[in-house]
Amino acid sequence: MPVTHPDQRVAVLADAQNLYHTAQSLHSRNVDYDALLSEAVGDRRLTRALAYVIRADSPEEESFFEALEDIGFETKIKEIKTFGDGTKKADWDVGMSLDAVTLADHVDTVVLCTGDGDFARLCSHLRHEGVRVEAMAFSESTAESLVDATDAFVDLSERIETFLL
Repeated sequence: MPVTHPDQRVAVLADAQNLYHTAQSLHSRNVDYDALLSEAVGDRRLTRALAYVIRADSPEEESFFEALEDIGFETKIKEIKTFGDGTKKADWDVGMSLDAVTLADHVDTVVLCTGDGDFARLCSHLRHEGVRVEAMAFSESTAESLVDATDAFVDLSERIETFLL
């Protein structure tokens, strides 16, 4: 496994919806994004930190978005879509993937904060391009294909006292 070093440039891409729902369903708690970002970067150089969020018109979401920005994340906001049959959809898979591929020429490491197995192919592509890929998520809801496709995986469930509020 490639080693990390202080000169590595790191981009952190956090799938806030994935992390929120998993933290709530497993632990009934919220993610500590300050600790998440700190752990993701470690002693390396942060190039970009992006948090992908969904606007669902809940009362506390604007303060959450502001808190993410105060921590150091750029927020990318997508409106939730409601279809004629009442179903709702909003995800950032394509947006996160495009951002990761775009950032690949400017960073040494991409840290994906998600357990979504849809990103396994992205991980393989980034690694083929010479980018170190790490993932941070709750193992109980992380696709094995994602873990297998990364250089390193941090299981947030192993240190809930660090990563949850």
